[in-house]
Amino acid sequence: MEAVLAKYENQINVFSEYLEDLPDTDEPVWILGECYDVKTGKSELLSDVRSRLWFTYRKKFSPIGGTGPSSDTGWGCMLRCGQMILAQALVCRHLGREWRWVAEGTQPVEYQRILHCFLDRKDSCYSIHQMAQMGVGEGKSVGEWYGPNTVAQVLKKLALFDDWNSLAVYVSMDNTVVIEDISKCLGTMLYILAAPCPLSHFHATSQHPLDWRPLLLLIPLRMGINDINPVYIQALKECFKMPQSCGVLGGKPNLAYYFIGFVDDELIYLDPHTTQLAVDSETGSTVDDQSYHCQRNPRRMKITSLDPSVALGFFCKSEEDFDSWCNLVQQEILKKRNLRMFELVEKHPSHWPPFITPTKPEVQTTGAGGSTVLIT
Repeated sequence: MEAVLAKYENQINVFSEYLEDLPDTDEPVWILGECYDVKTGKSELLSDVRSRLWFTYRKKFSPIGGTGPSSDTGWGCMLRCGQMILAQALVCRHLGREWRWVAEGTQPVEYQRILHCFLDRKDSCYSIHQMAQMGVGEGKSVGEWYGPNTVAQVLKKLALFDDWNSLAVYVSMDNTVVIEDISKCLGTMLYILAAPCPLSHFHATSQHPLDWRPLLLLIPLRMGINDINPVYIQALKECFKMPQSCGVLGGKPNLAYYFIGFVDDELIYLDPHTTQLAVDSETGSTVDDQSYHCQRNPRRMKITSLDPSVALGFFCKSEEDFDSWCNLVQQEILKKRNLRMFELVEKHPSHWPPFITPTKPEVQTTGAGGSTVLIT
């Protein structure tokens, strides 16, 4: 089995066409809303990238469901990317976008608690175990490969069980973000004040501002048929420039990557296709976190090689963040593009099925491991 896994990873590296050395360029490098100059700020850029939590394939964890797989090599890459985009939201939630990881340094208590949420244990709220079994409710068997939209739906459901982070997760449908539906996710009432020309300017305000909960927006999109339509490329770049950017889930067919930025016509990403041993840590103990940070140069690929099926991620910690995001979308996505990547509207479309406010799904305990699965 070890030989098979090694051969599989070698094939991944051959076909991924990654570029590791950062280019010597005058073009700005954008990483999750932060802009860098490679020639003068390379160390700061690399520190930023290495501070992102990096989740990869793992092996020798407790079997999923008690009798299922004990490694996710070959099938869990999109789930790992989903963990990364959510972890970025939680880091911004508790530590701030400016926080940086220092190898061998003392980490904040909140950082250790965030990391515990993702450990490969059946009782960690965003573990590979929980994600794989919650995916059963989305029609995915344990061990089956996921797409960006399915992972987004799984994260939305798992967040309902996470009282500590109190995160609202909204997943758009039909390329449309609906303010009215987001307000239901938040449990507060958002209004959009528009200028006389409809949708010419957004300003969101809540009836009960103290009720605001940190919001993770996930926007699944299909930006072409077989390849990304070039008309969307500039809009995609603009998303990485937004301070609220949490990255993008995507990749190539059956190869998932977590995209965190771009330089010129290349996307920068974290690659989950490395199998590491599962970290054995008791709840509440300090985690050896060296393997959760990618300490090599970030990988890159041509934007034109991107599979058109993606999910955009944005994190709005406050109502002001959301207001700013709405305005940026209006200015950079809606007004400047002939073919819009997605829409932002105030009211739930009348021809859509009614929006159902997310609630905790029914769960039952099953399997030798006592893990939870969704009852459909």
